[in-house]
Amino acid sequence: MTFKTKESRLLLVLGSFFVANAILSEFIGVKLFSVEETLGIKKFDINLLGVPNLSFVMSAGVLTWPIIFIMTDIINEYFGVKQVRFLSILTSILIAFAFIVVWGSMHLSAADFWVHQKINGEDLNMNNAFAGIFGQGMWIIVGSITAFIIGQLADVLIFHRIKKITGERALWLRATGSTLVSQLIDSFVVIFIAFYLNPQYHYSWQMVAAIGLVNYTYKFIVAILMTPILYIVHTIIDGYLGKDLAHKLIKMAGRG
Repeated sequence: MTFKTKESRLLLVLGSFFVANAILSEFIGVKLFSVEETLGIKKFDINLLGVPNLSFVMSAGVLTWPIIFIMTDIINEYFGVKQVRFLSILTSILIAFAFIVVWGSMHLSAADFWVHQKINGEDLNMNNAFAGIFGQGMWIIVGSITAFIIGQLADVLIFHRIKKITGERALWLRATGSTLVSQLIDSFVVIFIAFYLNPQYHYSWQMVAAIGLVNYTYKFIVAILMTPILYIVHTIIDGYLGKDLAHKLIKMAGRG
């Protein structure tokens, strides 16, 4: 198959960004950062459900998830639910494959000259650093992949349910609405599996709920702020496809 038509090239580009950002999110997600300190403001120090000193500590994976969900909604809009489901399942398989490859690379015998290096004036054991960064626990991996699949399936289902009511109007409602619900699911599923079911941590349900609510608050705000970006991308794609082809694809996608 060759990508000669505008719609096939568009699907290739959107699908590539979707897969690439999902895999990136998994690997950069091991880094936790303070949203408040990054913005140069004081930590909020929230007390929620009896859990004190909560602040907006997020996984670096949140940098790419808005792109993933914009790609999800755009692919949903122009190509339909079946394409999003296929890409979601394919991406989950590729994420699992990537972790298997990383697991194998961690068990390679490191070269002596590479292990001990000085980075920014500090002596580091590169082999330990590599394992620490890429060697995420199995519970976290399972939780992350499970949350991704459930969140994506919920997103496409809600997107089309809203579209059946609004038709081609109110793109912001079906796109942002589906993202907000899917991210609510994602925020709690990954924490529940990775830290509540995991015997290594076994967080209380209050801890899971509190952390999940704080994380979702951040994602809620970002999802709202990303709505104008969705319209910009939609306008660019309409310009690329042309009005007639864009309308034809949207109409066909709406049939399921």
